[in-house]
Amino acid sequence: MQFVRRIISKCAIPLATLLLILSMQAGMASAATKAATTLQSAAKSLSQANDINASAAFLRQLQRAGKLASSVHVLSSLGQTTIVQFALVPSGIKQAFPNATGLVTIVRGDRNNAFSDTTIVDVQHMPPNITFTIFYIELANKPFGNVEYVADLTTRGDGSGETIFQNIAFVAFAMDARNPGTSTDGQEGITSGINLEHMGMWFSSLQAAQKVLNNPSLQGTLFDAGNPPLHAGPQAMTDGQTLPVF
Repeated sequence: MQFVRRIISKCAIPLATLLLILSMQAGMASAATKAATTLQSAAKSLSQANDINASAAFLRQLQRAGKLASSVHVLSSLGQTTIVQFALVPSGIKQAFPNATGLVTIVRGDRNNAFSDTTIVDVQHMPPNITFTIFYIELANKPFGNVEYVADLTTRGDGSGETIFQNIAFVAFAMDARNPGTSTDGQEGITSGINLEHMGMWFSSLQAAQKVLNNPSLQGTLFDAGNPPLHAGPQAMTDGQTLPVF
């Protein structure tokens, strides 16, 4: 009260008004404390949810057992949602664009409802204003093996770009029905065909690649539908891993 009296003696604020202000400040502090407690409780609940996320726990187990690339991050997520992230690194553009980076985030869909997985690809410091094609691939590097075209990504003038698409990413595979064969998938066990557990990005246009990379002798690839068949450019980015990344 001595502190309150000193304030009153130096200003014209009525005592009732001042007490109301102090009361409001105390209430705000109390609300802030309650909000902080709520956030801590939510964080604890999230942690507990992660502990019972069987799919995420299984992926971490695969990683510890050396069956999933160590570059993969299994992110914290609520309930039974499984989120993984991994990096893309320069391959064909490495010399001209050594600082190019890519981050892939895959959110697994609910298989009980036949929902697709959601894949987000975000790149930085890439060749500007260029369209790239994205593929799920059997092998991260040459000879690449079986592949599946999944999306396009066009960069902006500053070399950044992103794309979001939905399909089955986890347990993606390629198969020749005349000779289907089987593969061993780290998550599903024995599966049909060839598992596609890597990602790569190719120049959509050979001419664009030749210009950007200042190499007119570059050869085209078959990694993009079109006419002529070899009109696509070389691989630009890859996850670069030997072990699966998804």
